[in-house]
Amino acid sequence: MTSSPGSTATAARVIGHHGSHRDLLRTVTSAAVPTSRIDAIVVPTARHPAALDAALDLGARLGCAVVALCSRYSSADQVAARARPGGELVAVDTDRLPAGLLPEFGTTTMLAGTIFERRVDTSLKRNLGLLLAGVAGWQRVAFLDDDIAVPDPQDLNRAAGLLDTADAAALAVQGFPDNSVVCHAYREVGGAQETFIGGGALVVGRSLMRSFFPNVYNEDWFFLLDDRGIGSSAVVGRALQKVYDPFANDQRARSEEFGDCLAEGLLALLDDGGTLDRADAEFFARFIADRRAMISDIVARVAARPVSPERDRMLVALKAARGRCLLITPELYVDYLAAWRRDRRMWRTHLAVVGARLLPRKRHHRAAPLGLAKALAELGLVDHARHVQP
Repeated sequence: MTSSPGSTATAARVIGHHGSHRDLLRTVTSAAVPTSRIDAIVVPTARHPAALDAALDLGARLGCAVVALCSRYSSADQVAARARPGGELVAVDTDRLPAGLLPEFGTTTMLAGTIFERRVDTSLKRNLGLLLAGVAGWQRVAFLDDDIAVPDPQDLNRAAGLLDTADAAALAVQGFPDNSVVCHAYREVGGAQETFIGGGALVVGRSLMRSFFPNVYNEDWFFLLDDRGIGSSAVVGRALQKVYDPFANDQRARSEEFGDCLAEGLLALLDDGGTLDRADAEFFARFIADRRAMISDIVARVAARPVSPERDRMLVALKAARGRCLLITPELYVDYLAAWRRDRRMWRTHLAVVGARLLPRKRHHRAAPLGLAKALAELGLVDHARHVQP
């Protein structure tokens, strides 16, 4: 674990960027893990339907359903046409979902119309996947990004096997490092920067399905958090991240900065033995100041390099991140965390209401889960989905 120069690390005063959060996780060797069958693979996708091929192959090999949540360059019809023989597939167009299917989160509305609004639908899709999983009665669900490959399909079942003792189990993402723009640049100038687990290759059980993904960068880190800190999370096996250019445009850096600074600060606090109730305005004032100084230091190091197109793209992206960071206030983060806590309670209530409506209790026992086909019908998704059954 590393911090920027001159930082001190105490539970009460965390100052500085932490290049690793590995101590918050439990790493397990594949040979020591019993396997359990996953019920479904949920894939949020906005790319060309061919991006789903790896997930469709995985589903067919593991004998589980694949849920493709489609928008932009992907559609339910196009994905359904790529279904594997014998495999079960549900492809859902998420552009116009039934009203009231998902609640209106306070963390979304407080940023709507501001420069911090995040205009992507990944969180919406993952929350829809959680809702569908709950109604269908699934016990173990894998979230997988459409630019992730899993060389050994059994690694997902190994991750599922850890859910008896962990809230979540992730595959170690290797290949190209999946970091924010700022963290990529920190590594580029010699910083000891690792990756952390996330929704790109994550298996969750029923206990964590009551959490939610806020519409913010690093939404998967927030999904793993409870009111005090990170739950029990383990790592097993591996997944491979496809290569992408983190410095392709400055908009990526701008859209990441609010969530990246917030999440990095919270995990740094947890790294050093603190709890989320210590994340007050004083803490954020110190962390934000250090974040700004760190980005400025990276900018200076990159600017000292010989002129090249890559150098110039890095500088544009980093300056965009710094400019956005200058607009973040400690009070905004305190308010956001308060809204996040309210949203956690609201989401649990929403799940309970939906469950009570669709899965009413019988006099002496709970009704059986609906299963996938009935879950789609009861949630009003039939007209938005294509269901290819084995």
